Amino acid sequence: MKPLEGLVVLDMTRVLAGPFAAMMFADMGAEVIKIERPDGGDDTRAYPPFQNGESAYFMSLNRGKRSVTLNLKHEKGKEILKSLARKCDILIENFKPGTMDKLGVGYEVLSKENPRLIYAASSGFGQTGPYSSRPAYDLIIQGMGGMMSVTGPDEHTPTKVGSSVADIFAGLFATIGILAAVNSRMRTGRGQLVDVAMLDSMVAVLENAVSRYLVSGEVPHPIGNKHPSIAPFSTLATSDGAMNVAVGNDEIWRRLCGVLEMKEFEKDPRFADNASRVANFDELKAILEERTGKNTTDHWLAELEKVSVPSGPINDIAHVVNDPQVLARKMIVEVLHPVAGLMKIPGVPIKFSGTPAEVEAPAPLLGEHTEKILSSYLGLSDAEIADLRKDGVI
Repeated sequence: MKPLEGLVVLDMTRVLAGPFAAMMFADMGAEVIKIERPDGGDDTRAYPPFQNGESAYFMSLNRGKRSVTLNLKHEKGKEILKSLARKCDILIENFKPGTMDKLGVGYEVLSKENPRLIYAASSGFGQTGPYSSRPAYDLIIQGMGGMMSVTGPDEHTPTKVGSSVADIFAGLFATIGILAAVNSRMRTGRGQLVDVAMLDSMVAVLENAVSRYLVSGEVPHPIGNKHPSIAPFSTLATSDGAMNVAVGNDEIWRRLCGVLEMKEFEKDPRFADNASRVANFDELKAILEERTGKNTTDHWLAELEKVSVPSGPINDIAHVVNDPQVLARKMIVEVLHPVAGLMKIPGVPIKFSGTPAEVEAPAPLLGEHTEKILSSYLGLSDAEIADLRKDGVI
């Protein structure tokens, strides 16, 4: 048994935030039925790169799901969706607020069809507030949510985080919210609306940037790879590249001084405690790099590991996917797709001792499971399904 086995999820999502949330449910054993437009499906099916004509982007976010094509502009399509909602535990959608209501299949309608339904809506700005009707993508939210204002080399170069963190965090918070609603339903017997906004998610993960401003009144700006409150907690140049070193307390500072043969600086008043090191970081960084620049990254990482100074390389993606720790934790796994062939994709980041989660199936072909789902869940005959296809419903 997987941890979420027995739950049935109706996945109305597309692109990234919603599909990521629904994918986690599939990884943990839920039956995830992905509803897609008959004419092309999820937008990401058209996103490169492609392997044998299939989008790697789509396949990386939709593994383990069942694909059903359904035209929600057709009255019969809406009725089928209502019928499926009666059979499901959870519905996830990430349309612009109001879209599902206009189609006649929003929360108010579907919750009457199935009072136990947990309806999760993920959007750029949420279901309420002055911005709720605006469209949004990750880049827009990273800018509006403050992330770009604290990322980059300096205040003149606002920089997007390399991963689509606004989407990903919205997907994570949606998953947490849904699971909390599942637990609540166990007590009350009723489902509810779970409203998650990408902007809210960005604000929630700004962590010390918000507290620094609220306490000091000073607006945080990008400071490159150094930490605003801890030093040295930054990237240091080596003879063949760079490495990261994180000195979280004075004991680690003393160990670092020993490795770099700079014991004379251990109690130097400029660097003796964390506050002093933060205040004099530019001077400290020059002293550190005068020493780290004399040998390779591998040399220093080996020496620092011996005395438990937190440190690490700056890996590119090629190194990450071949890292022995990453592989040992099964974070790169293989799946066999019926068209794309053998694919390597990221694994499941949550490990369970008793109910393991794992990637068991590839992403579906468009509409691959339409007949099976409509027959098994709704009891439709082959002839009825054929008529739906002829009428453009599926």
